[in-house]
Amino acid sequence: MLEIFVDKKENQEKVALVENGNIIEYYEEDENTDRKEGNIYIGTVRDIVPGMQSAFVDIGTEKNSFIHLKDILPKIDEKMEKFESNIDIRKVIKPDEKLLVQIKKDSNDKKGARVSTHINLPGKYIVLMPNTSFITVSQKIEDKKEQERLVNLVKDNIGENNGAIIRTSAQNKEKEILQDIEILEKKWKKIQEKYNKKILENDDKEKLVYQSEDIVDKMLLDLANDKIEAIVTNNKEKYEEFLKDREKTIELKATKIMFENSDVLDRYDIKKQIEKMQNRKIWLKCGGFITVDKTEALTAIDVNTGKYTGNGNLEQTLYKVNEEATIEIAKQLRLRDIGGIIIIDYIDMKSQEDKDKIQRLLEYRLKFDRSKTQVEGFTKLDLMEMTRKHICSHKE
Repeated sequence: MLEIFVDKKENQEKVALVENGNIIEYYEEDENTDRKEGNIYIGTVRDIVPGMQSAFVDIGTEKNSFIHLKDILPKIDEKMEKFESNIDIRKVIKPDEKLLVQIKKDSNDKKGARVSTHINLPGKYIVLMPNTSFITVSQKIEDKKEQERLVNLVKDNIGENNGAIIRTSAQNKEKEILQDIEILEKKWKKIQEKYNKKILENDDKEKLVYQSEDIVDKMLLDLANDKIEAIVTNNKEKYEEFLKDREKTIELKATKIMFENSDVLDRYDIKKQIEKMQNRKIWLKCGGFITVDKTEALTAIDVNTGKYTGNGNLEQTLYKVNEEATIEIAKQLRLRDIGGIIIIDYIDMKSQEDKDKIQRLLEYRLKFDRSKTQVEGFTKLDLMEMTRKHICSHKE
């Protein structure tokens, strides 16, 4: 049973996604949170840095944003084509040139936002990619015939010069996908019209042309195929918004929308669960534990045997801890919304078969995560390498 809890007080909003009483995702935003990922702006090229094949782009925020050559040239399918990196960026863009850009990674205290001219508009069943010519399918859809059906369906119905990423929720859908394409293409047309109008009027004051969905809207988009039993909030405005959404959204027709004039996070001991997820050390049922350490460059996760001594067979003991740790790691990555490069230091296993089983288990558990993940496997130093994309960027 899935439930969404939205606790809003003054300038702070807390959102919890709960499954059968257990919190599986949690987000916080306040007046200091600078979340702009997904927003689309009219950017003005300022400084070009040839040595880095990059440029700084003014999008009207405190810090100029950063764009790389790869994010200016037409988007390619890197499985089929090789990116040409030898092109001089000065031949591609000029100072004071206007670009339509989307924030891909929010700014922080040290850096401005990272932007791209490759626009993505997420829907329930596809992500529209304007000005591209290829269509890809979520890796979580493994049936080859279904992949082929979906690609052909989208290819036959999408507009010229538009590409798409077909989401996992599209599996076994047809009419819904066609409706999604229509909605997203209309949205893109409005963005283009707004952009062209501002360029024509030479309007430099307002650079924002499209604001991305908030945390809850994105959650509802991503969970299109899952039945959400209830949405509970203590904020009247939010309550009214959710009621309107239910009227417009087929998937929410049976969802209970509840207003409670209290702290909604008191239910299911959500507050206690939130406190636990902020701990560096997480104990496993077997007696082992994992530690989670974030750095600017990556997140390091260490697996330890702790109090677990096993049943006498050392290899089985180590595998048991690593197995439990893998399940917990997949859970914690989603719960803490950990993004970027992730290095997992498992307890050393001699057996290649055990390593393969652990990798397969990690890949399987990550399928429940609605974020994009990529498991690279064990390195020569026996460290597991993987990446995960943030669901929601925060100012850190």
